[in-house]
Amino acid sequence: MQTTSHILMIKPVNFSFNAETAVNNAFQVAGEDEGAQEKALDEFEDFVLKLSDSGIDVTVVDDTPFPYTPDSIFPNNWISFHEDGSIFLYPMYADNRRLERKDSVLESVEKKFEIRKTVDLSGFEKENQFLEGTGSMVLDRDHKIAYACLSPRTSETVLKKFCEASGYKAVVFNSVDQNGKAIYHTNVMMCVGDQFVVICMDSIPDQKEKLLVREAIRESGKELIEITLDQMNHFAGNMLQVQNKSGEKFLVMSTQAFHSLNKDQIKKLEIYNPIIHSSLQTIETNGGGSARCMMAEVYLPVKD
Repeated sequence: MQTTSHILMIKPVNFSFNAETAVNNAFQVAGEDEGAQEKALDEFEDFVLKLSDSGIDVTVVDDTPFPYTPDSIFPNNWISFHEDGSIFLYPMYADNRRLERKDSVLESVEKKFEIRKTVDLSGFEKENQFLEGTGSMVLDRDHKIAYACLSPRTSETVLKKFCEASGYKAVVFNSVDQNGKAIYHTNVMMCVGDQFVVICMDSIPDQKEKLLVREAIRESGKELIEITLDQMNHFAGNMLQVQNKSGEKFLVMSTQAFHSLNKDQIKKLEIYNPIIHSSLQTIETNGGGSARCMMAEVYLPVKD
């Protein structure tokens, strides 16, 4: 199943501009962090309320002040949850992001869901090889495809290990911004829904790789909806399709992303699902991530 009604989100206590991640995240903007924690918390709570009001089950876990984890609001990078009861733990590029793997988060998840197996890939950190979860990979769960653009945070070696352990097939390519710099996470340039794929094809410079990605999407039977580089820079690729407890699907994004889309794109997307958008300006500016990054989908079996 491509979508789930269960989402894990981490409530921030120390959100701020993270210099350790800014070295290869061009979406972060330095010097915009005055009052960042308070503003980010307001944005977070408004976002959670919009999801909950739509009938989506959100498990909110409060972050802890210690250890210092300024990017804890983006849990999808260090953990993923799967239908067979397995969880994957991922190797993280920044030292202070590795501290996000907190027992308190897993304890909260286990109160509601069944964890049957843990696959821990974090040992690759010792080899300076990284794979930052469903940031580095965009998963077509129905077709077992892991789309991944290579970057300092996305190692093909670790990606191969993930695929061996999960049964996914990797579609690997390179993606760059308007300055020719590698896109740090695949989930800022593409989103896979149950019947559509939103993607910035202009960010894939190699024609063979572009064809490879197009063919994989075509074979999956999903409609390809393209966005521009400028729209990608406004986080229009950083979307996530979810469903509520009644099975109604929604496409979730930030307000900035929504306003960057044109009428035709919105019309195409709304054929498949209503759109939920929320203002995440502080989080996007300081964290370099948006709506999708804040939501870790939980596919684990629910406890009786």
